[in-house]
Amino acid sequence: MKYEIQGGNLPVVICELENGESMVTESGSMSWMSPNMEMQTTGGGIGKMLGRLFSGEAMFRNIYTAQGGPGLIAFASKFPGAILAVEITPDKPIVVQKSAFLAATAGVETSVFFQRKMGSGFFGGEGFIMQKVSGRGLAFLEMDGSTVDYDLEPGQQIVVTSGNLAMMDATCSMDVQMIRGVKNVLLGGQGLFNTVITGPGRVTMQTMPLSAFVDLMARSLPTKTSSSD
Repeated sequence: MKYEIQGGNLPVVICELENGESMVTESGSMSWMSPNMEMQTTGGGIGKMLGRLFSGEAMFRNIYTAQGGPGLIAFASKFPGAILAVEITPDKPIVVQKSAFLAATAGVETSVFFQRKMGSGFFGGEGFIMQKVSGRGLAFLEMDGSTVDYDLEPGQQIVVTSGNLAMMDATCSMDVQMIRGVKNVLLGGQGLFNTVITGPGRVTMQTMPLSAFVDLMARSLPTKTSSSD
């Protein structure tokens, strides 16, 4: 399989498949394709379907297979940002934000990922449930805005504002840290908690989380005022 990511800040990944090769994606994620791509919708069992539902995905997956010769299929990002191509191997699974999975080659699996500590679930940047991407193959992931990578040594930490954590190696751990000082909490605009990531492993940050964008748009909209005759 060959691929090319185009589109700048409004990206799309265009995949060229050999006869018989397949791509797996969420339902509704295909943007365009050649006419010889055959689609099959599958749930993969009640357990996997419920896991996808809890992790913010669609319950069903579509499998697109090139039939009778080479095929082409494209998957566009749903939000301005970046599409990352990540090689997945059995010894190096990754953990991503709930909405990150776009498409993957056959052999890549996604599953629900629960934080080991309840605190990071209820107060951490991405909530109690994230996605674990494992298996073997190539995964295409959606990031909000631009991305910045950090390679953490064992025990090294980085503090993240809610929503800016996009991806991390499964070797990293996540916890929460309460912001100190009443004035900081009430006037600092950072809420009550920050997310703390501890290495070893690579961490990917995103610069414009969808949640922050939605909040900015909501605050920018004019407020309705009622008038009486």
